[in-house]
Amino acid sequence: MKAAILESLENFDVQDVPEPEIDSDSALMRIESVSICGSDVRIFHHGNPRVEPPTIIGHENSGVVVKVGSNVTRVKEGDRVSIGADVPCGQCHWCRNGLGNNCAINYAIGYQIPGAFAQYMKLPRLVLEEGPVTTFGTGLSFDEAALAEPLACAINGLELVNMSLGKRVVIIGLGPIGCMMIDLVRVMGATKVIGVQRSKLRMEIAKFYEADVYIASEEEDVVERCREETDGEGPDIVVTTCGSVEAHEQGVEMVAHRGYVNLFGGLPKTMRPMNVLSNTIHYKECFVTGSHGCVPRHHELAVRLLEKGLVRVQPLITHHFPLTEIDKAFETMESRKGMKIMIHPHAEPM
Repeated sequence: MKAAILESLENFDVQDVPEPEIDSDSALMRIESVSICGSDVRIFHHGNPRVEPPTIIGHENSGVVVKVGSNVTRVKEGDRVSIGADVPCGQCHWCRNGLGNNCAINYAIGYQIPGAFAQYMKLPRLVLEEGPVTTFGTGLSFDEAALAEPLACAINGLELVNMSLGKRVVIIGLGPIGCMMIDLVRVMGATKVIGVQRSKLRMEIAKFYEADVYIASEEEDVVERCREETDGEGPDIVVTTCGSVEAHEQGVEMVAHRGYVNLFGGLPKTMRPMNVLSNTIHYKECFVTGSHGCVPRHHELAVRLLEKGLVRVQPLITHHFPLTEIDKAFETMESRKGMKIMIHPHAEPM
């Protein structure tokens, strides 16, 4: 099979490698669609302690089960499956209590477990027993199903801010996650949704999602405008779906009393520390939380929302590449000329 091997930092080598062999407790999946995540880009340039080159990365994926071991009952040959990233170890306190994304080992597809930038991927016993493996019907495309993983992370983030009926929500950063969040908060009962974005290109794509208000962050005072749009009170919930320390600070500054801020977007290690007066949190009695990854139940819920069309991801898929052009796909991702970049491992170059 063909696979994009991450040989070292900033070095993919697309080569022919042996197809993974399965045992009685594992399965083999033919990868149909795999999307590039921002974390894949960070691994490519900077590495990760859980990733040891040479290896195969990539975790936002979907495909078809083509082989199953004799002991496997979770999937069968011919199943269309979407695979998430975080895989609970199943043994520690966190994993036993349904919080596997906080596991100290933190197993993940495309990290310790070989990933999806390949034509086939092995689903080992741990993934099949503990991981996010969700079947889906023919009404959902492989491209859409591959995006269940980031949607699942968005669900986790909104659970942590007690998203519920009647909330006024600000989403800072209208990339793929931010756009998914617009649909998602509507499903969960938001009565007003305000989107904040810097890039004009992404702003135009985000307008498809029909937030109530769109704010260009380089042209307006974001905090003041968000307060105006919420009767001077500030939003009940702020989610920062971008890697900006300024957005984190703005979220705490603008949120209403007893409101919630979710620092969803991670920050580069080189970025300055967040500067927030603790008294702001103290006197507002507001709640500031982070979120990262998700657990298998989030992934299954994400697939079901996609199947029902309650969260729309097709407009976010702006580019398609064969696996042999993975370097070009990563360049497109980093140029920010589009949203989600989809790779099709079995496609031939145009």
